[in-house]
Amino acid sequence: MPDEARRARGAERARSAEGDESAAPPFSRQIQGLGAEDLARRLIGATLLVRGAGGTVIETEAYTRDDPASHSYRGPTARNAAMFGPAGHAYVYRCYGIHLCLNVVARPGEAVLIRALAPHTGQDLMQARRGNGLLCNGPGRLAQALGLSLADDGAAFDGGDLALLLPAAAPELLVGPRIGISKAQDRPWRFGLAGATGLSRPFPSPGT
Repeated sequence: MPDEARRARGAERARSAEGDESAAPPFSRQIQGLGAEDLARRLIGATLLVRGAGGTVIETEAYTRDDPASHSYRGPTARNAAMFGPAGHAYVYRCYGIHLCLNVVARPGEAVLIRALAPHTGQDLMQARRGNGLLCNGPGRLAQALGLSLADDGAAFDGGDLALLLPAAAPELLVGPRIGISKAQDRPWRFGLAGATGLSRPFPSPGT
């Protein structure tokens, strides 16, 4: 399928998922200038679609350039080049040589890891890719369910192969420390959708 036709179909799928046919600014323009922490909050409740499969973003983590847990901490490399590229594009990398992880680029050197989705579109397709009931509760499962590949690294969330639509209203958030890292573990840069099921891991109870 020609790229132009694919982008048009992706944009139509994204609008249909939201039930809103009105024109909206491109995703990259809506998030222009946002840092990773602010973008991680904004993405909770957003609709994410990848080639006809996706759902509602329910868990994110922020990573910044001055963050020792971030891939960008030591500066640009061939692997992390997308993190220093345009906002609103994907940064896709392989974790532990096995799983792919999907990130949304914020300001240069900053990105948001998508940790979990509540799937609602193309679930049969996601199920076929995963082969079991655990579809999108974790970044590796999510990437496999959505059919992501390293070829998606640097792609725009513009309604083509990849699309992101921000929620009309900010939902209630869960906030806690990031997980699966060995540095800067105390930063409260993991966010979740309050009341959602399918998180990669429960959030700490308030006061703990």
